[in-house]
Amino acid sequence: MSFTFSTTPRVISALGGSSQAGQLLKDMGCRSVALITDKGVRAANLLSAATASLDEAGIDYFIYDDVVADPPLDVVLDAADKAKQAGVDGVLGIGGGSPLDVAKLVAFLNGTTTQSIEDLWGVEMCRGARLPLIQVPTTAGTGSEVTPISIITTGEGMKKGVVDTKLYPDCAIADGNLTLSVPPLVTAATGIDAMVHCLEAFTSKIKKNPLSDLLALEGLRLLGANIRTVCADGGNADARGAMLLGSMYGGMAFANAPVGAVHALAYPVGALFKVPHGLSNSLMLPHVLRYNGELPTAEALYAQMLPEAFPELAASALTSGRTGTDLFAQGFEDLANDLGIETRLSQVGIAEGDVGTLAAQAMLQTRLLPNNQREVTEKDAIALYNQAL
Repeated sequence: MSFTFSTTPRVISALGGSSQAGQLLKDMGCRSVALITDKGVRAANLLSAATASLDEAGIDYFIYDDVVADPPLDVVLDAADKAKQAGVDGVLGIGGGSPLDVAKLVAFLNGTTTQSIEDLWGVEMCRGARLPLIQVPTTAGTGSEVTPISIITTGEGMKKGVVDTKLYPDCAIADGNLTLSVPPLVTAATGIDAMVHCLEAFTSKIKKNPLSDLLALEGLRLLGANIRTVCADGGNADARGAMLLGSMYGGMAFANAPVGAVHALAYPVGALFKVPHGLSNSLMLPHVLRYNGELPTAEALYAQMLPEAFPELAASALTSGRTGTDLFAQGFEDLANDLGIETRLSQVGIAEGDVGTLAAQAMLQTRLLPNNQREVTEKDAIALYNQAL
């Protein structure tokens, strides 16, 4: 089989690992860095180990904490401009997917490129080299620390992506200590998001490959085995570490075997109604699974994933006579109910009159829809949104 696989060149998985950031950046020749984060991460005191390491390494830094969820373009430009004014020679991203996505573009726009942000939208459009970059996730969900993807909100209901191998960081640090204080509902939604990355990578129509398959299945196993534990006992460091590792595996997988219709239909939900990305994915997931599962190829793949994510349901498959797809979808419905997150679009402020707009916006996700096992037309999208209401 012919395929290409790439990922972040160095990964450190260790409790307390964020305290290594300063020495790592110093070894890369950095003397002044931009630390990209958000106010929530800063207020939770999750930066202290990293900033202490910067001080110890003699590295100057400034903290940019104006990143918000689903970061708009003006935040990216503001962060990049402030980094330029400060004359930084490195970037450290600490946070969930939004700060990490912004950090990638700040590092690239302050490197050797003469391009503007408008030149970068799409796949492999970056020309030039970025600044040294280290990424430290504080949630087990996006896997952004090991992807070459930055998703930015560019208008009402519109998201665009920069996808380029130059956005892979030099190092990703998975420090389970930084996730101990994440609230249960956020833990639940981001954990399901990570599971979606795994399952959409495993079913990706165009670039599915043996390495992404291995990572996706192991990621699903780790996430499925630990998500209820971390939501019930957030202080369980071992389970938190397993979730971070599972999320990272999912990120590595979908960076090479891209996601499909779940994400394509979730993006407008998040952009138009300010629904967190992980929750948007969870709301659309069972409906897309059952839609795709009508294809024999998708049904076979879902049946293969079922025992990794939900072994107790897989054990009942032989006696229940139900399809792998149906049991897989039920597993995620049960998970959302058990963890107490919303399960219907109507619960997040979406009404029947909004469905047409959501479907039209979903059709603009032309980077993602071709990866789906089954074609999704605008009519199909309308039906899926209505099912999710």
